[in-house]
Amino acid sequence: MTETILEVTNLKKYFNHKHVVKAVDGVSFTLKKGETLGIVGESGCGKSTTGRMLMRLIDATEGSIVFQGKNLVDLSIKQMRAMRKDVQMIFQDPYASLNPRHTIERIIEEPMIVHKMGNKIERKERVRELLEIVGLSSDYAKRYPHQFSGGQRQRIGIARALAVRPKLIIADEPVSALDVSVQAQVLNLLDDLQKKFELTYLFIAHDLSVVRHISNRVAVMYLGRIVELANRDDLYDHPKHPYTKALLSSVPIPAPDFEKEETELKGDIPSPSNPPTGCPFHTRCPLVMEKCKTKVPQARQNSNGHYVVCHLYNDKEDMAI
Repeated sequence: MTETILEVTNLKKYFNHKHVVKAVDGVSFTLKKGETLGIVGESGCGKSTTGRMLMRLIDATEGSIVFQGKNLVDLSIKQMRAMRKDVQMIFQDPYASLNPRHTIERIIEEPMIVHKMGNKIERKERVRELLEIVGLSSDYAKRYPHQFSGGQRQRIGIARALAVRPKLIIADEPVSALDVSVQAQVLNLLDDLQKKFELTYLFIAHDLSVVRHISNRVAVMYLGRIVELANRDDLYDHPKHPYTKALLSSVPIPAPDFEKEETELKGDIPSPSNPPTGCPFHTRCPLVMEKCKTKVPQARQNSNGHYVVCHLYNDKEDMAI
């Protein structure tokens, strides 16, 4: 049986401005060792906020984040700093996440300095090794971030994340700022690194085709909540939630003669400072029922582990339509 490396329960993040903004509102999931869980959804759904809470870059309002038996929410700043050796992050913008005043060698070496790994000679050798691992020349170590393309900078960000030999990597839209051809290269690199170093990924993205390429399971978020979670192929071939169906129908298919069922979403995403009553998706749902407007749907899960939160399935023993 595969070890569960991460267990997130009822995770919430509320920001207090003029109104309470419910950025993440009760997210729960597990992540097994060596697995990739993709999180998808429209901009503002809370997926990046979820990733940053797992790193404790922002603190959770409520809930638990249990990583290898330790609740990260309860750790002190010092304890969390030590824990980050095992949990690293790849950021969306490959330029903004690299210090332009530091050489590539210094950027990749810094996590090793923080965690007191090796001496100076060993660290410099490790930097050169990592550059080679991510497909860059070790001669690049003395260069600066502005001398590289976007794809090369993201490879440097990946090398930095690998520097301290982490067990879990949170990738926050790591290819969204890259050209399509470069995206494929970086995704293949991440896949190869996962197999080589037995890494576990939480992969956050809004591009459904990218998530399908790299994930084992996929969670779909809407307005701070997970509305559907399933095995990759099950979710893409047999989506249950109307929101998931709408997202998938919007993905272009490079076949002009292919006809597919399209689900049109009307209106804008409601404000997380004033979410709708009942089901948060009912204001845009093409299958809305009267009870959706007042009653919060319960989560259902079938024998295949396909999880969905929708009134369409609350009265059925099996979620098959």
